Amino acid sequence: MRPARRLVALAAAVLLATAGCAGAESGSSGPIVVGSVNALSGAATFPEASQAAKAVFDAANASGGVNGRQIEYKALDDKGDPAAAAAAAREVVGRDEAVALVGSSSLIECEINNKYYEQQKILSMQGIGVDPACFTSPNIGPVNVGPYHDMTLTLLYGSETLKLNDICGLLEIAGNTLPSYQAAIDEWSAITGKKLKYLDATVPYGGSDYTSYIVKARNAGCKAITVNPVEPDSIGQLKAAAAQGWNDVTWLLLTSVYSENYAKAITNAGAGVYVPAEFYPFTDSTSPQNKDWRELMTKNNIPLTSFSQGGYLAAKYFLDVVKGISGDVTRESVTKALREMKPITDPMVGTPYVFGPGQTHHDNTAGWPIKLASGSNKWELVADDWLRIPKK
Repeated sequence: MRPARRLVALAAAVLLATAGCAGAESGSSGPIVVGSVNALSGAATFPEASQAAKAVFDAANASGGVNGRQIEYKALDDKGDPAAAAAAAREVVGRDEAVALVGSSSLIECEINNKYYEQQKILSMQGIGVDPACFTSPNIGPVNVGPYHDMTLTLLYGSETLKLNDICGLLEIAGNTLPSYQAAIDEWSAITGKKLKYLDATVPYGGSDYTSYIVKARNAGCKAITVNPVEPDSIGQLKAAAAQGWNDVTWLLLTSVYSENYAKAITNAGAGVYVPAEFYPFTDSTSPQNKDWRELMTKNNIPLTSFSQGGYLAAKYFLDVVKGISGDVTRESVTKALREMKPITDPMVGTPYVFGPGQTHHDNTAGWPIKLASGSNKWELVADDWLRIPKK
């Protein structure tokens, strides 16, 4: 999954070559074009976010659309490839003249396209933001917490609620993400005055055997480990720990492993897997917070995951803002409305959403603590309220 430098350079060249070539602003009596750039194929895919956004727009269209106009939603595949991500953005922004991007979900597209979005004066309400540029760009505003605040939250829960000592870190680094993860750890240290006992930032994505990394962590005296894995990697790491007879280690992980499939695959979770869910936990099937989302996803056969929660919320927020526009719905009017919008509160998240005029967008700072215990194969809520990163 690590973007090849050669491809990044190619993508940058494409960006420069096409700068200033965007099409005219949308605005007519025809459909309102909304786009998204997503990892729909490749090594790591996130199809649910754009599927969920489409379901929201389809429902809105069935109810008459926006001021009588239909939403035409275009979800393009970046294949986890920088050149494809650059091409997809130019297709939907330049050729199709989208008024905004809504519900995108990709490992790389923010880094590749953020400057292009600035040049074209178009805003992106990312369904799931991953790479650092998703949270540090003036024209991109993810609706999710993101992996960096997620890491601060899981460390806070481990040290301050579970009262764990000797916490260590194993980081899987893709692209330029290391400084952002280090900043998240530093934020935890600044809040608590505590330091990691041991940190290894050389853990690979897609490793075939994690035994050596686990053995080094155990020998370092770690009692708990925070990791930023994708599901297969985490499963391999927990199995490596179990194979070493290390069954009393607590895992402080991220929303990236919060799924039903992951729970079913884990039989030995040591002293437990703890995750700060970025949206209200979807595994709480009777929750009123998720009722509307759950019904819409079920009706459209879309998996119930955190990714579909992100796409759903991005589309809902977008509609709330766009329906308040007086006059034509164009890229210019949508951008103005999102810049000037009031914060939107939703029970599915612990922090109100606002795009606003800021140069960065990393304001969602709440997660709901959940736990996966050994032998349970089910996630359970371990809190009655959101865990929030204290304001500075």
